[in-house]
Amino acid sequence: MSNNYDLIVIGTGTAASTVARKVRAAGRSVAVIDFRPFGGTCALRGCDPKKMMIGGARAVDHATRMRGKGVTGDVAIDWPDLLGFKRSFTNPVPAKKEQGFAEAGIDSFHGRARFVAPDAVEVGGERLEARNIVIASGAEPIPLGIEGEEHLIDNEAFLNMESLPQRILLVGGGYIAAEFSHIAARAGAKVTILQRGKRMLQGFDPDLVGWMMEKFTELGMDVRTDTEVTRVEKRGESYRVTAVADSEPSTIEADLVVHAAGRKPDLRSLDLAAGGVEVRNGRIALNDHLRSVSNPAVYVAGDAAQMGPPLTPVSNHEGKVVTANLLEGNHRKPNYKGVPSVVFTIPPLARVGLGEDEAREMGLRFRVNCDRTPGWFTARQAAETVMGHKVLIEDGSGRILGAHLIGPHADEMINVFTLAVRHGLSAEQLAETMFAYPTGASDISSML
Repeated sequence: MSNNYDLIVIGTGTAASTVARKVRAAGRSVAVIDFRPFGGTCALRGCDPKKMMIGGARAVDHATRMRGKGVTGDVAIDWPDLLGFKRSFTNPVPAKKEQGFAEAGIDSFHGRARFVAPDAVEVGGERLEARNIVIASGAEPIPLGIEGEEHLIDNEAFLNMESLPQRILLVGGGYIAAEFSHIAARAGAKVTILQRGKRMLQGFDPDLVGWMMEKFTELGMDVRTDTEVTRVEKRGESYRVTAVADSEPSTIEADLVVHAAGRKPDLRSLDLAAGGVEVRNGRIALNDHLRSVSNPAVYVAGDAAQMGPPLTPVSNHEGKVVTANLLEGNHRKPNYKGVPSVVFTIPPLARVGLGEDEAREMGLRFRVNCDRTPGWFTARQAAETVMGHKVLIEDGSGRILGAHLIGPHADEMINVFTLAVRHGLSAEQLAETMFAYPTGASDISSML
């Protein structure tokens, strides 16, 4: 292996792989570095393994809803078997990823990278130099600043538990808390969620989140908002969690405590100061081309950049932007218009575009189509009691400004609205589109 490259990429996830492969395909020399198994968060510790686990929870939930409607017998999650199913996907990923790099002529290094100069990093005691360096090192859980924080496990540890504890407490109220709680509760665990904010899923429409909370109640979850965790104590094989709400302390016993309170760019071991890479408020300072404002040799993409929503499609998009700027000069900027977000609860909750408050703050004039629709065929055929939508349509132009969905197939239907938001399609154009029937998408015209 050479110690001099055209490009060094720190990380092997979605953004990192996109840049490394495309730049190498252009004939330039490339090296990748990762201290963790190759593959990144989405493939190994996030989106994909989570969805594998949700598949089991969804099957159990559907069978339970259909009991007495033509389906008989009890179904349950076998946690070790479900974990094995998940591992059938994740276990081969690192070797396949490394083999793919080798076949593409990309050199691989295992270990933590740290800058030793503006154009050089060190890994495993070896110095590597490059014309350009891309930081795509992903994200890590934010520090909570509470006593006993070391007792909390992260999303990766949750997805690798050999057995499911009886009492699980999640600290936080975002994606991880919502999705993991739905898996755990349907697998038979007693779940408690402690959220410091006024409600869960702050980035989603409050009305639809309110409808979703009915599912949390139905599953027997104890969800406490406006509640701040102050201490976690290990007591034998279990934990005692102290929290404060309305100035009143309370304690909850749990067998497992999960960090579900958000993530930040994983930059702690890179020694960015040695590379002349400026950091502001915990983020690398970047220009519109995802390039470091202080070191023009460095670009950042994916969760490490934290410029767009922390989602896999965004990481892929930013990887393409960085690649274009590396190969063709700095001309391309990321476009975050119409990025869909999905919470893979059961049923799923999805959004794209603007929320009501955002649209009003922008001074836009629009109408809102909002309805709860458990009586629609899509919900009834699945015996699902929670379904609804909120669609924002601009006055005059009829453009779809935003869409918020909950219910069966919401995770797929949101893609149709994403197409509309990103490309400026109108409600009339969507309503005139013929969708296969009966499918989730065939409901779209009735939402407009």
